[in-house]
Amino acid sequence: MTKHTLKTGGSLAVTALMLAGAAMLTACNSKEASKPAEGTSAAGGAPAATGGDANGPIKIGSVLSVTGPASFLGDPELKTLQMYVEDINKQGGVNGRQLELVHYDDGGDANKANSFGKRLIEDDKVDVIVGGTTTGSTMAIAPLVDKAGVPMISLAGAVVITQPTQKWLFKTPHTDRMAAEKVFEDMKKRGITKIGLLSETSGFGQSGKKETEGVAAKSGIEIVANETYGPKDTDMSAQLTKIKGTPDVQAVLIFGLGQGPAVATKNYRQLDIKQPLYQSHGVASNEFLKLAGDAANGVRMPASPQLAPEALKADDKQKPVVEAYNNAFRAKWNQEPSAFGGHAYDGLLMAVEAIKTAGGTDKAKVRDAIENTKGFVGTGGVFNMSAEDHNGLDLSAFKMLEVKDGKWTLVE
Repeated sequence: MTKHTLKTGGSLAVTALMLAGAAMLTACNSKEASKPAEGTSAAGGAPAATGGDANGPIKIGSVLSVTGPASFLGDPELKTLQMYVEDINKQGGVNGRQLELVHYDDGGDANKANSFGKRLIEDDKVDVIVGGTTTGSTMAIAPLVDKAGVPMISLAGAVVITQPTQKWLFKTPHTDRMAAEKVFEDMKKRGITKIGLLSETSGFGQSGKKETEGVAAKSGIEIVANETYGPKDTDMSAQLTKIKGTPDVQAVLIFGLGQGPAVATKNYRQLDIKQPLYQSHGVASNEFLKLAGDAANGVRMPASPQLAPEALKADDKQKPVVEAYNNAFRAKWNQEPSAFGGHAYDGLLMAVEAIKTAGGTDKAKVRDAIENTKGFVGTGGVFNMSAEDHNGLDLSAFKMLEVKDGKWTLVE
C-alpha cells in the first residue's frame, strides 16, 4: 500500500472568487510525491480535541476509490483535491499554515477503506477527512471518526450517511432520497405512475432502492417491477427483460454508480425498450456519456447544474463558482469535469472555511464550524448545515437534466 502526500511545486495560474464568505479558487498545475507507508495501525484512541503542531501543516486526509468500479467518481475527486490544495498553498495556506493532502485508494473496497481510515487517524494524525467516494467506504470509516473525534466530510450520496445525524460526519452530495423525489416529480409531470426499478447491490444502490421504495407511495408512484444487479456485472439484459415483460411499466429508474448504469443503458436500447429511462445522480459525469454512447440519448437524471452551467441565469450565485471550477479542471487535467469532482471541491473548501472560522485545527471547533455553515455557495448548491442537517442541501439544489445529442441539457 502507498501513502500519497501532496507537496507544492510548479507554476500556477490562480483566480480567486470571494463568494458567500468562502475563497473560491481555481488552479492550473500541481505535483504529487509518493512515499511508502507500510506500518500497521495502532488500535483504539480517545477523541482528539485538538490539532497537531500549531505551526506545522494542516493535514487533510482522504480515502477515495481512484481505481475499481467507482473510479470515474474517485479519479476526479482526487484530482480536484490535489489542484485546490496546491492553489490554496500558493495563496499562503490557511491561517498561515500550508495544507498537506494525505490520500489512499481503496479501490471501492469498504474493508480497505476501514484500514486506511484507521491509518489516517492513528498514524497520519490528520486534522480532517474529505472522502470516501462510496457509501460503503464512508460507512466503514464513520465509526472510526466518531470514536476518535475527527471531522469527516463524505463525498458519497446515500441518505444513511447523514440520517440519522452522526456528530462527526457530514456530506456534500445530494441524497438518494432527494434524487428519487426529483425523478418522481418529473415523472408525474409526464403522467407516469407505474415504474420498473433496477438497483445496484452496492451500498449506494441499496440505499437508493430503499429510499425509492419509501418515497414512491407518497409521490403517487407504484413500483410494479423491482430488480437488482451486482456492481461488477457486465450484462443486465436478464433483469431488464423481466421489467420489459411486466405489464403497465411506464418508465424505468436505474439506481447505481460507476460503469454498471452505462452497461444497463446499452442493454436497455439493445432490448428496444420504448419507455422513458431515468438514472440517479450516481452517473452525474461526462464519463457516463462516453461509456453509454448513443444509448444515453433520452436519459433523464437529477443533478447539480454543474453539468449544464449555461442553463443558469447570469445572476445566479452558483454560476461563477461552477464555471470557475469547470474551467480550472479542464485547464489542469485536459478532461471534462464531473459532479463528483465538484463534491470534492465543496468538501475541501467547506473544511478550509471551517478551519478559518475555528482559528486553527482544534477538531471540536472545526466540527462545530462545519455544522454551523450557512450560505456556502458550492458546485452542488447553497449549503446550510445545522445540528439536524449534516448535508445542508434541499431539493431546489437539484436540476432535471436530459441527454440530447450526447450532451446534458436542462429539462424546462
